[in-house]
Amino acid sequence: MSVYFDIEGIELHSHLFFILGPCVIEGEKFTLKLAEDLKKICAEVDVPFIFKASFDKANRSSLNSYRGPGLKEGLKILKKVKEELNLPVISDIHEARQAEAAAEVLSALQVPAFLSRQTDLLLSAGKTGLPVNVKKGQYMAPEDMALVAEKIKSTGNSKIMLTERGTFFGYRNLVVDFRNIPIMKETGLPVILDVTHSLQRPTAAAGVSGGDPRFIPIIASSGVVSGADGIFMEVHPDPQQARSDGSSSLHIKNLKKLLIRLKKLYNID
Repeated sequence: MSVYFDIEGIELHSHLFFILGPCVIEGEKFTLKLAEDLKKICAEVDVPFIFKASFDKANRSSLNSYRGPGLKEGLKILKKVKEELNLPVISDIHEARQAEAAAEVLSALQVPAFLSRQTDLLLSAGKTGLPVNVKKGQYMAPEDMALVAEKIKSTGNSKIMLTERGTFFGYRNLVVDFRNIPIMKETGLPVILDVTHSLQRPTAAAGVSGGDPRFIPIIASSGVVSGADGIFMEVHPDPQQARSDGSSSLHIKNLKKLLIRLKKLYNID
């Protein structure tokens, strides 16, 4: 049985939706400008989107990598995006204690792939009552995500999204098994394809993650054809200068054309 819910008016089962934004918050001015640009592009194509940016990247490869502004300052910036631009916002939580504070600002919570089996984190996210997006661990079978969903449902919260983001294929490589999308949809929950993280090369670029952004259109298109309800992509105006995951991010200049393509594919009977 399908679970129907929305995120601030965005119905997750009736049309293709997008989660877009930079990997990490790179300051207030940058974040607001990018969110405004993304809103304009999505309005032109007439597709709904949720703005995503992390206030803390707690799982960076190197100790010296930029993590973001932190919980307090990051939520302050995301609140401005939400209120000034009238956009739903989502961000990662990494610890159970972050859930309550994040829920006061965010429209939905996200649990990173590496933490998708952490029971206390899942329960704390579920108890907020907000929609929760859980990324499938790179080491997990798609069927196992039903057990993840059950943990959240035990709190009385069934507003759950499951996200495919690639599976480890040897060292420093990920592949997308598109069978995972219909398998996870058997739970009745919305399923998202995280395109850009699926193209990462973990720690393959001198202590940071590399990537293959040229394959973004192919992976995204294949995900839509495979039945994904939503598409997640990290977008940046200058990927080479991005402070996290720039090597797998989509340049914003290429976004509109891709959105048009994906919308057409989704609407094919």
